[in-house]
Amino acid sequence: MRLRQGCRVAAIVAVLGLGLAGVAAADSDPYAPLDRAGPALSVPTGQLQSALSCTPGVQGDARNPILLVPGTTLDPGPNYSWNYERAFATLHWPYCTITLPYHAMGDIQTAGEYIVYALRTMAHLAGRKVDVLGYSQGGMVPRWALRFWPDTRALVNDLVGIDPSNHGTLDAQVACQTECPPAFWQQATNARFLQALNSRAETFAGIHYTVIYSRTDEVVVPNLDAQGSSSLHTGAGQIANIAVQQICPGDTSEHLAMGTYDPVAYALALDAFTHESVADPSRIPASVCTEGVQPGVDPLTFPANYAAYLAAIGEAAATSPEVSAEPPLQCYVFTACSASAGTRSSASHKRSRRRRHPVRRRVRRRDPSFTG
Repeated sequence: MRLRQGCRVAAIVAVLGLGLAGVAAADSDPYAPLDRAGPALSVPTGQLQSALSCTPGVQGDARNPILLVPGTTLDPGPNYSWNYERAFATLHWPYCTITLPYHAMGDIQTAGEYIVYALRTMAHLAGRKVDVLGYSQGGMVPRWALRFWPDTRALVNDLVGIDPSNHGTLDAQVACQTECPPAFWQQATNARFLQALNSRAETFAGIHYTVIYSRTDEVVVPNLDAQGSSSLHTGAGQIANIAVQQICPGDTSEHLAMGTYDPVAYALALDAFTHESVADPSRIPASVCTEGVQPGVDPLTFPANYAAYLAAIGEAAATSPEVSAEPPLQCYVFTACSASAGTRSSASHKRSRRRRHPVRRRVRRRDPSFTG
């Protein structure tokens, strides 16, 4: 009974908070305080373990291991195996990959638990902080872990997002009018998920946030300048919002290129990981503008690898689970949720979601251009 009452109150507070658009006082914020301990993970440990794959060098290397987080409609293989993984292997840099449910198209709140587990596990294995590289949704979802599980903030040194959907995209807002995968709903510009994600503070002290975006991104939009969808601004973290066009004005990389082979995005990511700060465009040589692909990408196998990447996106988009509305926010997101209810709210919300927004598996041709 206490669980139901706690979540019911949380939902009421959320509705009231969203309705009072003119009230901006901090004490009226419906979302959880920044320092409240996160809930217990609801995903079975076995599933979390099987989703995380690490190179042997994570334990004992003098460098922070890097967690690679894929974008929407993608798993680590098609997203990273033919580019970043190869590049890091050449550098003998330890890394891990995380596979998110339903090719990163399920409820992002659940995906956030996978990130929490990955950060805790990697930091324990390495005995040091973790660096994170995420593409699109993969650059945004680690921030859900950092926002609602405060213990993870001490585990992260760099968070590098390539075209991250930090403030969503108008594309998803237009596309999701009837049924969409949960992650599409949650990345729409007006999503409640994003309001919760960006509540109170977008960044946290001790973490370097490098946002790399392209002004010609057609998926995470608008992204024309440092006030766009990807960029971060609030909180105590060190922030750099960098357009690849600041270094190479003629760079026309669109969304799919940015997360796989753009040499400027790679150069900025590596710059962040090799300095105790955010990336600095002044440290990137102009010669990067003449490179066709980033290190790690084999020009001879590039056509086949890129075709497989596109095929993976298309297949995932065509067979994804769909719901009729944005998934409800978990109880732990709200100020009014008690600590005990917050750790037990997931099952209740899952039952509610099944009743109100049943997941449907369909095989149909959905426009695969949205890879948030």
